[in-house]
Amino acid sequence: MNSWDTKRNAARRRLLLGLLLLAAMVLGWRAVYLQWIERDFLQGQGDARALLTMELAANRGVVTDRNGEPLAISTPVDSVWVNPQVYLDNQGAAKVVQLAKVLELDAGELQQRVAERAGREFVYLKRHVSPELANKVRRLAVPGVALQREYRRYYPMAEVAGHVVGFTDIDDRGQEGIELVLDEHLRGIKGGKRVLKNNMGEVVEDVESITEPQQGEDVVLSIDRRLQYLAYRELKASVKTNRARSASAVILDVQTGEVLAMVNQPSFNPNNRASFESANYRNRAVTDVFEPGYTMKPFTVAAALELDRIKPKTMINTAPGYLRVGNNTIRDAVNYGEIDITKILQKSSNIGATKIALSMTAEELWKALDRVGFGLSSGSRFPGEADGRIGDYWRWSPVQQASRAYGYGIQVTALQLVRAYAVLSNDGLLKPVSFLKLDEAPKGERVMSAEVAAQVSHMLESVVTDEGTGRQAGVDGYRIAGKTGTVHRTGRGGYADDRYAALFAGIAPASRPRLAMVVVIQDPMLGDYHGGQVAAPVFAKVMSGALRLMNIAPDNLNVAQPRHAANQNQAVQLAGGVL
Repeated sequence: MNSWDTKRNAARRRLLLGLLLLAAMVLGWRAVYLQWIERDFLQGQGDARALLTMELAANRGVVTDRNGEPLAISTPVDSVWVNPQVYLDNQGAAKVVQLAKVLELDAGELQQRVAERAGREFVYLKRHVSPELANKVRRLAVPGVALQREYRRYYPMAEVAGHVVGFTDIDDRGQEGIELVLDEHLRGIKGGKRVLKNNMGEVVEDVESITEPQQGEDVVLSIDRRLQYLAYRELKASVKTNRARSASAVILDVQTGEVLAMVNQPSFNPNNRASFESANYRNRAVTDVFEPGYTMKPFTVAAALELDRIKPKTMINTAPGYLRVGNNTIRDAVNYGEIDITKILQKSSNIGATKIALSMTAEELWKALDRVGFGLSSGSRFPGEADGRIGDYWRWSPVQQASRAYGYGIQVTALQLVRAYAVLSNDGLLKPVSFLKLDEAPKGERVMSAEVAAQVSHMLESVVTDEGTGRQAGVDGYRIAGKTGTVHRTGRGGYADDRYAALFAGIAPASRPRLAMVVVIQDPMLGDYHGGQVAAPVFAKVMSGALRLMNIAPDNLNVAQPRHAANQNQAVQLAGGVL
């Protein structure tokens, strides 16, 4: 090898070494750049791909009845979700057919749904799945598909208490009833934690807790689960027997204003969202108004007694059984002749009520109805509660004033009506309505003298006798005061001849009132339609069981009423643990 070749080889070695040295310097600089200058940025990018902040669901508060029995509870469930980026980058589609089969979805739609959300990191595939389905998803181990723990609301009494308790949506937000009214109290505060995930999108380690979830507040309702079931059962049976369109029943504690039971037909099951129809989950007892008919007569009598226009023994001539007021004729079922005030209520005389109403000015009658809560919200805060309507007294003609005396031309809710009857049974005190259990009874507002309230209540006892229209409302061993109502319902062009509402409003026990109850049955289509034959028996069956379940002492043990002996057996069965 000559000197030229030697020099050329030496130059090549130097060039190669120079290139290697330059490459080493570039790599070294790149390492320094990445490790120091771009360190924070790269660390953040790495964490973003490996660390995930997960939301921790909060347990919603429990709703119980007044005795601590659960009416709404939350149960832990899993929801299936997917990270589209991980799913698409790791051939998750290879198991799409199996995944779709488990989730009971169409495979094509599932794949399209994920592909359309490729830029997102979290997409629900199916919410609130069963434990069996969740285990199947785990065993499939589809890349990017995981489970998240959530809570689902469960209602142990189902449709029995559905209208009062209400329900939540799939995100656990209150939608109706108490769930909506007290949503802020029941809804907890969600927490969060940071977790480490692998390249398949699966959580492999909890890194740190950010905030702990806070459980919502528990709520104790005024509802008594036993009375609620009893009222529901009897009302549903009556609707079926009479082929009625709808019905409502409310039981109120007259001493406290607490709602002990409130049921409607038709009902709905809040555990089964497929059964949801707006017409079914509306709480008719507070949202629907109706003309109360003859159940208004006690308040007409009370107004006249307060003004000293009549006395309990005042005689009123109802002969010859009809009365002309303006261009209208008001009639009684028969000619009762000259009768006292008690007899007017017992026989439900329209002529007697009309003459009493016309003994007052329109303003005086209006004020009496307004004082006991008609035309006003009860203040219960229940969603959709209707105010009802009395009308403007200065617009009343004499016949309109007369018609309001026996319950036409006025609109009320079942809750308003039972609250007004509670005034008659509680020394003339109007108590605020409560759906929550109270520690002590509120003072209430005096809207009627105790003397007048007692007089009218005593008169109403005559209605629930063999001579009265409400004899089927009697309860063995107890004195009952109440009033029947049979109302023509409106149709096209006025009142329909073949549509009725049957009502009964009552108080028990009459000597020491504790419970007030109203039963409203709309459009009974089979057999009788009168309040005394359709609504009164429901009152008797429910009240018979309620008085015994609440251990309210009998006040009429000397009088036997065999026709309701079966009710006592029902009450004993209920108290013995059927519920």
